[in-house]
Amino acid sequence: MPDGEAKKTRPILLFLRIAVVVGGIIWGTIWLRREVGWGNLAETFLRINLGVFAVALGIFAIGQVIVALRWWLLLRSQSIHIDFLAAVRLHFLGLFYNNFMPSSVGGDLVRAWYVTRHTDKRFEAALSVFVDRFVGLLSTLIIAVFFYTLFLRGRHDITVGGDEKQGGFVNSVAEYKWVLFGVLAAFVMIFCSLLLHWQGRILLKKAWSRTRALGARGVEKLKNAITIYCSKPLTILVVFALTVFLQLLTITGFWFLGLNLGIEASIKYYYVFFTLTWVLGAVPVSIGGAVVVEGTLAYMFIHFANVGKDAASALALCQRAVWMLTSLAGAVIHLFGAHLPKDFFIDYEKTMN
Repeated sequence: MPDGEAKKTRPILLFLRIAVVVGGIIWGTIWLRREVGWGNLAETFLRINLGVFAVALGIFAIGQVIVALRWWLLLRSQSIHIDFLAAVRLHFLGLFYNNFMPSSVGGDLVRAWYVTRHTDKRFEAALSVFVDRFVGLLSTLIIAVFFYTLFLRGRHDITVGGDEKQGGFVNSVAEYKWVLFGVLAAFVMIFCSLLLHWQGRILLKKAWSRTRALGARGVEKLKNAITIYCSKPLTILVVFALTVFLQLLTITGFWFLGLNLGIEASIKYYYVFFTLTWVLGAVPVSIGGAVVVEGTLAYMFIHFANVGKDAASALALCQRAVWMLTSLAGAVIHLFGAHLPKDFFIDYEKTMN
């Protein structure tokens, strides 16, 4: 797609992502008021021990340092020897953009741009960001599938609303079949309306061209990554091991927080539900996965682990609070320019190869 058309579609995509967040917040507010009640939710939050919350926050922050270490190892495998603390600062900067900035420029792109200011191997440095993201998502999905297959598959206690029945997920789909049918019908009507109008057809054509272009670039980047990193199997193995460790560490922190909220569900539910929602949150349909992650996580705990609506909602909101509080470090880094190399203002006119 030409650059001009791409620039025209970006505001539309950004508007749709913001619309998802705003719509989700409105729906979530109405649901909390009707199904949970503000008084019950406030009472649940008051049960939180600040020390336990601080531990969960600290564990998550340590996990982000490990993520930065993972990326730093990928950089070193390409003989890109930037300072480890620089990698940490750039990672937290990207985290801030992901969770706070309502922009079409995600945290990964910010990280990829600024890391090229630290090295002459700019293509390899930018590529490492996307390889790091791919490894993280793949590892997260593997954890979810592993724990589901090992502990939850075929279990009677995966139920809807506490009913002792198998196939809880199927039952939940059947329960909301008319809602799903309505959403599908609305989607078909919108699609047909766009096809009937000439401006709609242009928009669909641009969206398809944009998707195809992004897919082609993604495939090309993946091919390059496979070629580059297959020669470093030990590094990839260490990176995967670090990812699994930090994911389990982070989820364990949220499990402690859940216990403090009165949630008696086994930790195995956390390992499946949190990882699945993290993968879902990586799909760019909202800003930083907002409302998508919280809604899905609360739904899973309520319907599949028989957790109270107030406690499940509080846990989902606490996770978002932990993410955003940790991300504030990126704002401080950006404010003081700590993400830039010392000689940036001398050779900033150099362009990326």
